[in-house]
Amino acid sequence: MKVMLRLNQSGYLVVYVAKKDLEEEVVKQVETDGEKIFTLANGWELAIANLTEPMKLPKTVEARRIA
Repeated sequence: MKVMLRLNQSGYLVVYVAKKDLEEEVVKQVETDGEKIFTLANGWELAIANLTEPMKLPKTVEARRIA
């Protein structure tokens, strides 16, 4: 699914999922084999591959929901 990553007014990373009209803060980030796992405030876990550091935000990427 396509998601948009951006920083909110408080400086926290936020994920917006347009198809679900969902916007949640990222509460945890874990890096695994070539992808990052983002845990959202609502409990969702999204895997995003090929993110470059430092991230230039806002950015639209392809994510995979794993939980």
